[in-house]
Amino acid sequence: MRLFSYIVAHDTGFAPNPFWGCCTLANCKPGIRRTATEGDWIVGLSRKSAGNRIIYAMKIDETIDFATYYRDERFVAKRPDFTTSAVVCKCGDNIYEPHPDGSFRQLRSTHSNGKHENPETKAHDLGGRYVLVGDKFYYFGVDGPDLPPGLEALRVARGHKCRFTPDIIQAFNVFISQFDQGVMGHPTTWPTHDHSWRQSES
Repeated sequence: MRLFSYIVAHDTGFAPNPFWGCCTLANCKPGIRRTATEGDWIVGLSRKSAGNRIIYAMKIDETIDFATYYRDERFVAKRPDFTTSAVVCKCGDNIYEPHPDGSFRQLRSTHSNGKHENPETKAHDLGGRYVLVGDKFYYFGVDGPDLPPGLEALRVARGHKCRFTPDIIQAFNVFISQFDQGVMGHPTTWPTHDHSWRQSES
């Protein structure tokens, strides 16, 4: 297995999307999504100015293409829904509807220009080729723990890291296993009055 670490520049519940029973990385970080495989781990950290806290960690159980992701009934709840006031429904990451000719329509979402597509984010997202799905994940959000001594190597400035020694990977596995799995806090950027993130586990 490999371990990937990167900075979650915008922790909004969109990328990653830890809701509705699994954690998914469907947008942003195309370099990771093109190369990570089943059994690898991904760790997302906060910015250096926020202490490089652990925002989330997920073990990859599946790598699937965008058309499969959109059509799979397991992930219908991850399509953004703007007919409700619940924020958790609006930050869905299942935003690329496949067309018969192999192209995609970008749904209204965090990455669109309102109701219109954003060509720049669309090309960036689809350039990753795959959606990463993790049933085993730890999402801390705003309440993320600090990196412990011995795991400072996971810190990254730009891009991502994935060349870690077996000792670092083992230390990470020991550290992360002490926490409960699932969603343990709301995203860093989240309306204070909204608690819909708690309902997504049902």
